[in-house]
Amino acid sequence: MRADVQLTTIERHIMETQKKYPEARGHLSKLLMDVAFAAKVISRDVRKAGLVGVLGLTGESNVQGEQVQKLDELANDVLVNVFNNSGLLAAMASEELAASVPVTKLTLGEYVVNFDPLDGSSNIDANISIGTIFSVLRMPRPGDQGKDEDLMQPGYRQVAAGYVIHGSSTMLVYSSGDGVHGFTLDPGVGEFLLSHPDIRIPDKGYIYSVNEAYYDAWSEGVRQYISSLKKPDAQTGKRYSLRYIGSMVADMHRTMLYGGAFLYPPDKTNPNGKLRLLYEASPMAFLCEQAGGAAVDGRRRILEVEPTSLHQRVPFFIGSKQNIEELMSFIRKYDK
Repeated sequence: MRADVQLTTIERHIMETQKKYPEARGHLSKLLMDVAFAAKVISRDVRKAGLVGVLGLTGESNVQGEQVQKLDELANDVLVNVFNNSGLLAAMASEELAASVPVTKLTLGEYVVNFDPLDGSSNIDANISIGTIFSVLRMPRPGDQGKDEDLMQPGYRQVAAGYVIHGSSTMLVYSSGDGVHGFTLDPGVGEFLLSHPDIRIPDKGYIYSVNEAYYDAWSEGVRQYISSLKKPDAQTGKRYSLRYIGSMVADMHRTMLYGGAFLYPPDKTNPNGKLRLLYEASPMAFLCEQAGGAAVDGRRRILEVEPTSLHQRVPFFIGSKQNIEELMSFIRKYDK
């Protein structure tokens, strides 16, 4: 590596960002560093999974009715342990658990966290990219034991959010309201190093990501929009490409870098959508808007949706601003 290359660890980046806010006490910075530590532990376990017998199912189902993977359970335990020992939380909730997790340490912090320990875990055994998603909000009642309702806040109240993608390399992407930044884990030194500063999603992209097997179950507006993408773009003449991994973090990471749209429409079986608002849609929407993109449920911004339950599901359309605006024009025209 050249001597003039500056190595910025995630810890250094977090502390440099903190200096921009003289009133900051460092609590959020410490919490984000705890997330980075948990990400390293989970990354280690993911990479060894096939060698130490933690692939496959546990034989149990989670609150979503989905079969629990062994790595799901392991990642969930890591995050609960790290957050519980941080002294910074009043409550936490996991996509894997039916109710919020009580903080057992004596110190009750000023934040609450929602997280999905391993998104896309059905892909684990096939060695396809998977990810961790987290969302940080302020505790509405500092000093009290957190309850479910304290975690059920609209997305615009998030103070930080991010994801970790476990793929050909491990990357942590986060925002604390000061842009979106990506860090790649260097396994040689065990540090997340800044590799993608100030990520900006292109205003327009030519990649769309959706499971087209459900085409017949979608609304007319969504079907018409998808059909329009089969033709060259009317303004530029460029053709669109379909790319769908089936692991939301991986599909979203590509969309953040290359632009375009990621769609998870409601269908006849799931009229209220499939993705979880608090653990998936809201943190991804926060990141996308911070990067200059847009995220909607087909009627309004995802960040404006008022949660009604811990495991509420929503329709989800996210990506480059122009792509989402074009989608919404079809929905307004055909889905009245």
